[in-house]
Amino acid sequence: MFGKLGDMMGKLQEMKQQADAVKAKLNQVTLKAEAAGGDIQVEINGNREIKHVRIAPSLQHGDAEELQDQLVVALNRAIKLADEAHDKEMKSVAAGLLPGMM
Repeated sequence: MFGKLGDMMGKLQEMKQQADAVKAKLNQVTLKAEAAGGDIQVEINGNREIKHVRIAPSLQHGDAEELQDQLVVALNRAIKLADEAHDKEMKSVAAGLLPGMM
């Protein structure tokens, strides 16, 4: 009984270590998304943290509402890219730890 419980606890600890390693790896992944024909650019890491937002000077003096709308588009695109990178890494870790389950 304790042998199986110990094995399970070991597997859980290994999964936590793998998840921590994936998080560290995803911190190093930089994804870029843009909107408004490239005039708005967003950089985000694989853990969904916005790292940089660039707004072309030509947009900075225009319609504030349009700028806000396009910024939302770019941010949502960046978050989607980060979600995809995150999911891919987590699936690869899970597949290695739980063969046949993924």
